[in-house]
Amino acid sequence: MTVQDSPTDAAAFAADWEAWHQRKDAALAQEHGFLAVTGQYWPEAEPERFPGAPGAWSAGPGGVTVELDDDEELVVDGTAVRGRHTFGDIPERGGVGAAWGDAVIEVAKRGGRYVVRPRHPQHPLRTAFTGTPAYAPDRRWVVTGTYTPFAEPRPTTVGAAVEGLQHVYDAPGRIRFAFDGQALELTAFPGSTPGSLQVLFADATSGVTTYPAGRVLHVDAPGPDGTVVVDFNRATNLPCAYTDFATCPLPPAENRLKVAIEAGDKIPHERGPATR
Repeated sequence: MTVQDSPTDAAAFAADWEAWHQRKDAALAQEHGFLAVTGQYWPEAEPERFPGAPGAWSAGPGGVTVELDDDEELVVDGTAVRGRHTFGDIPERGGVGAAWGDAVIEVAKRGGRYVVRPRHPQHPLRTAFTGTPAYAPDRRWVVTGTYTPFAEPRPTTVGAAVEGLQHVYDAPGRIRFAFDGQALELTAFPGSTPGSLQVLFADATSGVTTYPAGRVLHVDAPGPDGTVVVDFNRATNLPCAYTDFATCPLPPAENRLKVAIEAGDKIPHERGPATR
């Protein structure tokens, strides 16, 4: 159901949302955030040089290896490395940042494959960033629902912003709620903090006013009775909404809602005008 009885008045609610929105955009635009990524490269067995990064990169059973020229140096975990360096195995969705001057070279694993992404703070996508357009906050889009855990987490395969790549998440349960008389539900994935959840979803605004691939919504840990608060005002763009150099997961089929969620982030300026 829609939250109706909060003591927070409209002005305070809007101010709280605005502060959150600014913090979110500031994190996105941090010095070595996704707006600083200048390329996305998939090393193979044969060493190869990539634009915006030192050395020649390769990948094999032992992980990612870089072979640096005599005048090149990376700093890994505070230690300067020269010559040949192997990063070792990296867990899925994990990554390592190697400093190179004012840049960071990210080495990560996504969809079972290793990826190298240079991050340069002077990248125009970052320096020209002016913020993310969004719908005005409205308490109508704050709903309460019920979280029901599955008997066992369900491995759920979803597509990715990169063609041919897939992500697998263990879905712990689903969230059910009602909006405008419609019963809706969303499969939830583990969130970034203990007990919290995140939901990847698309809706009738996707490709119209919001990014076509969908958005993500973070949900605080359910209460003892399974009650959750779903605030669609905080539906957030994934990095792939701003840059092609991201491997973002796509919503599972059951999370493609037929209703229009006219709340949260809109299509970024970087992808073209967001209509109202």
